[in-house]
Amino acid sequence: MTENNKAILKKANDAVTTGNYEEFLNYCTDDTKWTFIGDQVLNGKEEVRNWMLNEYIEPPKNVVKNLIAENEYLTALGVITVLNKNGKTDTFSYCDVWKIRDGKLAELVAFVVESDELKDNNF
Repeated sequence: MTENNKAILKKANDAVTTGNYEEFLNYCTDDTKWTFIGDQVLNGKEEVRNWMLNEYIEPPKNVVKNLIAENEYLTALGVITVLNKNGKTDTFSYCDVWKIRDGKLAELVAFVVESDELKDNNF
């Protein structure tokens, strides 16, 4: 189960980095819930779709440094770089905790902080 869950997230992340957000959403449950700690909660695919279209002006660059799976939970530690509305890139370190249900991404709890980690660690 744990290796399968890792494969699901890797395929979903690949879809995002190529700009195929609809393919990514196929890996999510209809009632997916995303909680960005200290920021906002997204309920359902439509809210996630709208968030992605607003936040990802172009597909983000995502480096998963560590992927840890146990039972139905999957934790991804990484760095993501996104183009902001001013045409500059912002880099964030994150810890995403996913709950997988029936082979799909059902819940996300995301801890995200602005970071220079890519510069500091030559990613």
